Amino acid sequence: MPNPTAAMLVIGDEILSGRTRDANMHHLAQEFTKAGIDLREVRVVADDRPAIVAALNALRAGHDVVVTSGGIGPTHDDITADCVAEAFGVGIDVRDDARALLSAHYGRQGMEVNAARLRMARIPDGATLIDNPVSVAPGFSIGNVHVMAGVPAVFQAMVASVVPTLTGGTPLLSQSLRIMRGEGDIAGPLGDLARAWPDLQIGSYPFQRDGVYGANVVIRGTDSAQLDAAMLQLSRLFPD
Repeated sequence: MPNPTAAMLVIGDEILSGRTRDANMHHLAQEFTKAGIDLREVRVVADDRPAIVAALNALRAGHDVVVTSGGIGPTHDDITADCVAEAFGVGIDVRDDARALLSAHYGRQGMEVNAARLRMARIPDGATLIDNPVSVAPGFSIGNVHVMAGVPAVFQAMVASVVPTLTGGTPLLSQSLRIMRGEGDIAGPLGDLARAWPDLQIGSYPFQRDGVYGANVVIRGTDSAQLDAAMLQLSRLFPD
């Protein structure tokens, strides 16, 4: 049975402008790989309501799991929660359990839960909260969509909360071989190898070092015996 598929929607003008480098996709890919969930697609959209709604609806229709990052903070441009509610056709309002979390957190710091902070307690109807042990303000899950913060430390904590609740598959394994030849020299044999092992993913990642061309060839798959056999064949094709 094939592994579940997943997509990620990264939301934020700061990503598209180059002001902020996204680190969350890399982390999510690693965690999903270990859980046997195949991350197949990542989209980045601006803080634009129609664009977010359209992308979310397309991704949740095409994949078993969707994770979003960004846009659930206290400022005016944090519109992800409203967009998710629109995509699912449900209402959204401040929820008592989310308000209680924020009130307790800010109360311990002697701070007021003002209108801006209360925006982080607005949750679409029917959603369940995602725990945030870092800064308390929760994410939420609705349908097959899991809405998380953009701050990497918070995102990672939320991923750790959600992944154990998902139905996974067989973890993806990988092995690699560094070949000190240009891709033009190895492309033909690699194509033959890929056709011989249709259940495996074979990728070539070129590099240049001190004027010498080479490639890291990576073979991925869920069957360790096939992976070992294909790697043995690869090493025999390029023994040096």
